[in-house]
This record gives sequence, structure tokens and C-alpha cells, in this order.
Amino acid sequence: MAPVRAIAFDFNGTLSNDEPVLCEVFRALFGELGRPLSEQEYYEKLAGLSDEAIVTTWLGNDYPSTTDVVAERIRRYRQLVHDGSSIGESTRRAVGYAAARVPLAIVSGAALEEILPVIRAAGIEGLFEAIVSSDVVDRGKPDPESYLRVADLLAVSARETVVFEDTEAGVAAAVGAGMRCIVVRGTAQRHRLVAASEMIEAIDIEVVRRLLEER
Repeated sequence: MAPVRAIAFDFNGTLSNDEPVLCEVFRALFGELGRPLSEQEYYEKLAGLSDEAIVTTWLGNDYPSTTDVVAERIRRYRQLVHDGSSIGESTRRAVGYAAARVPLAIVSGAALEEILPVIRAAGIEGLFEAIVSSDVVDRGKPDPESYLRVADLLAVSARETVVFEDTEAGVAAAVGAGMRCIVVRGTAQRHRLVAASEMIEAIDIEVVRRLLEER
């Protein structure tokens, strides 16, 4: 196994414990637009996709106002998590520990304008050397484009990069890029995450220390 020289974190549901928030925001929006969405449908069909893919998957590829729906989703989300509380203290400590030892990145299907306020409020913004958001890729997860891009930005090889993810689409993207992927349990059912190398309950210093001691 290659030594770990970089760590990349998915944002929603992984770094930020906010997948239930996203679910409820999308459920409210789609209900208002006449296409109700259940919690089960969100987690089984949509979680892990980019905002644009979620909207077009649920409302149709020909839906005329995808951009407006995404913008409203981001506005509502930011109102709910603007204080950074969705990033727990143990996760913050783990990120700080890791950042002192290897370069870190965020790789997310979320927009930069929703990621930055949360990590800024949580006090960890300056710990990431790169953020690859939905704004800068052509193909979102499960396509590996975003993870391949972050390897270039951090100047490391894919096999030396460990990824933390929480969804099937995210695992597929990381593994497709040739990276080792560790899943944080809670969003997707276990049988949908078998491509990951490991499953954990939470990101903490002990998990990060163990990874870096493999170097």
C-alpha cells in the first residue's frame, strides 16, 4: 500500500454532518414544485450527486429553471448551517492534525459559495490547500474528474491520496480516480459502499493518525 501523502474530504455528509439538512431542503423545494420526494428516495437515488444532477434527475433533463432551483437550495442551506456547527469538534481536530502533516483538499459536488461559509465559521478554512467544487468541473461524481483534478492541484499521485466519502457516487468517483476511499457511515446503506477499502463511524484523530502512520 502506497504511503499517504494527501487527504481529500467530501463535504456534504462527510466533513460536514449535514446530509439530513440537504435532504429536507430538497424535499421542501421539490414538494413546492409539485414533485414530492421522500427521504428514502433522496438517500437511494440522489445523495452524492451534484446539485444540477439532483435537480435534473428528479425534475427531468428538460426542466427549464435548474439554475434557479440550485440557487434557492443553496440559499436555504446557508441559512441553516451558517454557524459551522455541522462540522463537529472531533472532525475539526482531526482536520487540524492532518493539515500539520499532509496537504488537504475538499472535493465536493456542492458549490464553493456554500462550502466556504461553513468551513470559515468552523475555523478550518485555512487548513485546505485546494477545494474542487461543482463550479470547476464539467462532470460531477460518480465521474472521477474532480478527484483527478485535486491530485494535480496537490501535486500527488492518486495512489498516494486517501479520500473520505459517504455516498456510492463519491466512492465510485474516488475509486475511479485510483484513490483509496474510506467511507463514513450514515448516508448510504452498507451494501452500496462495498467498493470502499474501509468503513468508519466518524472522522477523528485516531483514524487520521493510523493512516499517516502507514507512511
